[in-house]
Parts: sequence; C-alpha cells; structure tokens
Amino acid sequence: MTTYATALTAARDAAGSQNYPQASLYLVATPIGNLADIGLRALHVLQMVDTVACEDTRHTQSLLRAYGIDRPAAQLLALHQHNEREATDQVVQRLRQGQRVAYVSDAGTPGISDPGARLVAALAAQGLPVVPIPGASSVTAALSVAGLEAPAGDDGFVFAGFLPSKAGDRATRVAALAREPRPVVLLEAPHRIAALAQALAPLGERPLTIGRELTKQFEQIVTVPAAQFAPWLAADSHRSRGEFVLVLHGQPMV
Repeated sequence: MTTYATALTAARDAAGSQNYPQASLYLVATPIGNLADIGLRALHVLQMVDTVACEDTRHTQSLLRAYGIDRPAAQLLALHQHNEREATDQVVQRLRQGQRVAYVSDAGTPGISDPGARLVAALAAQGLPVVPIPGASSVTAALSVAGLEAPAGDDGFVFAGFLPSKAGDRATRVAALAREPRPVVLLEAPHRIAALAQALAPLGERPLTIGRELTKQFEQIVTVPAAQFAPWLAADSHRSRGEFVLVLHGQPMV
C-alpha cells in the first residue's frame, strides 16, 4: 500500500526533530482496527528503531508493509505471553548493545490487557528507559460515545479488562463490579461474549454501552439495559462476531 508514503514523510518532518535516545524501549500503540488511526510518531519510531519486538511477527510484518515500512525478518522479535521471559532477556541484551527497540502488540497499546507489562517491569528493575508512543485506545473511544454524565468532581472510571474465563469466578467479579458507582470498562473476545452477556443479565436495567468492532467497517455502538444484552446478541448471529468493548454505566448512589 503506497497511500501512506506522504504520512511517512510527514512523520519524519513532524517527529524527526525530537530526541529518541538509544538503548531505549519504545512502547508503540498501533490501530485498534482502522489503519488510518496510526500516529505520526508511531510511524517514525517503527521506521527508526533497530528491532521491532511484537506479539505476532507475521501480523506485525503485514502491518508495517501496509505503511510502506519493509523490515527483514531478522529485525523482528516475537514476544508474547508464552515466551515473555526468554524474549525479555533478548530485548535487554539488545538494549545493552545500544539498540533502540520498539514493542507493539497486535492492536492498541502494549501492556493494557495485552503482553508487555512484564517486559516493562523487567526493564524498570534494571534501570533501562521505556518511552510511551501513544495512539488509538478502545477504552477511551468507548467511553467517549457512552454518554456518561458524572456528578461534579467524580468523572473517573474503572478499567476491568477481560473478566475470568471460569463461570464462578466471572460471576463473583460481576457481583463486585455491580456495587461500583463509577462506570466500568470491560473487554471481551467473540468466543466468550455470550457467556459474559449471561453473567451481566442480573444487573437488570443498568445501562450498558456495547462497542463492537470499533473503528472497523462493521462497527456497532448501542446502549441497552444489561439484562437485554444477551437477547440483543441472539437476535442476529453476526452480532457475536468481532471484538467487544463494553461500558457498564455507573451505579447511582442511594
């Protein structure tokens, strides 16, 4: 894809004057669905670094090529939940050699319900610098369209991420979140979304904003009572497909 050539030039012009220290890890946020949501600093860093560590090398190679960034396989390093300890050692070694290393997950910001947190903790323990390169966020995107009206001075929220996979543990967690007065943001994958919908049903009329496939072609954003989430899913088989971000609206204080 050549349509990003101008963006690559703009990235060099806009971000190139900033200092990018050697021997540093750059945590680079990537789009959550729409390729046009990449940041100029992200493009610049992904061009500049010596190594791109990533959750999935094939996925990341395709992403880089979409922006006209061609990297040999030797410059990509797989780092995911199954090899995080060993791959972290390799990142440390490259940083000790003075390399700049970027880390990307498959989508969004590394370390937020994605691999990367252990890597950052390991580098912090050794005094190695970590630089955030922010970008698109499914969490703030969902919150922005939920239409939340917080009381004055109380505009926080709770990020709960993915709930436990076991039914009993999930029900216990939902019961605890039901008492939370602030909005709660949940993430869920398509193969588990029906189970989550059933777990949320006891919350009755409490509003739930559903963000499905955010920023993608078949994006859906609706708000329904929590008890109606499961029927809403069942009404159309296509609705259970894709990635979900849910905002459980805050519990009014009595």
